[in-house]
Amino acid sequence: MPKIGVLALQGDFREHLASFERLGQRAQMVRTVEDLAQVDALVLPGGESSVIDRLSRNYGLADPIKERIADGMPVYGSCAGMIMLADRIENPAIARDGAVQQSFGGIDMTVKRNAFGRQVDSFEHQLDFNGHTLEAVFIRAPEAVQVGPDVEVISTVQAGPNGGQGRIVAVRQGKLLATSFHPEVTGSTAIHQFFINLTRGDA
Repeated sequence: MPKIGVLALQGDFREHLASFERLGQRAQMVRTVEDLAQVDALVLPGGESSVIDRLSRNYGLADPIKERIADGMPVYGSCAGMIMLADRIENPAIARDGAVQQSFGGIDMTVKRNAFGRQVDSFEHQLDFNGHTLEAVFIRAPEAVQVGPDVEVISTVQAGPNGGQGRIVAVRQGKLLATSFHPEVTGSTAIHQFFINLTRGDA
């Protein structure tokens, strides 16, 4: 059984660990390069993508994660994690010192941060994910505004607080999976099971 790590620098990593525990899947927190070396796959949780970016560089994890992604490690990113898996960020955060937010990359897509509005605009939306009907929770969610030819669009939403149709909220490219929403807060484990299957080569 592959060992799955959850990046535990900031965000809702505990909820992801609990989801895997309910499925009987081994999972552990990843906070150091040594932790990263012990896992076969990685989850990037929701939270503040700019903070995850900064802390991953401060802890010396950013480059090793990029290298593991390039080497084919399966990775799932939810919300902020989706931003971190994008090759391009349309509206990156800019720190007070002028530093521009970076991502780990891996998925040929451009994402827009906070595409569905602020915290007060959070909403739930029923959508289809690989044949499963899910109640998805969107909290300051990003959107994939452009995807490359090798990116599979798994889910879209037909409307949100800001309107719009066919907005991309779940994608896959090879062993990389990303969603705009937070499956870990709803109690549903369908996406976590899908990621487990992906790590095993069954998806």
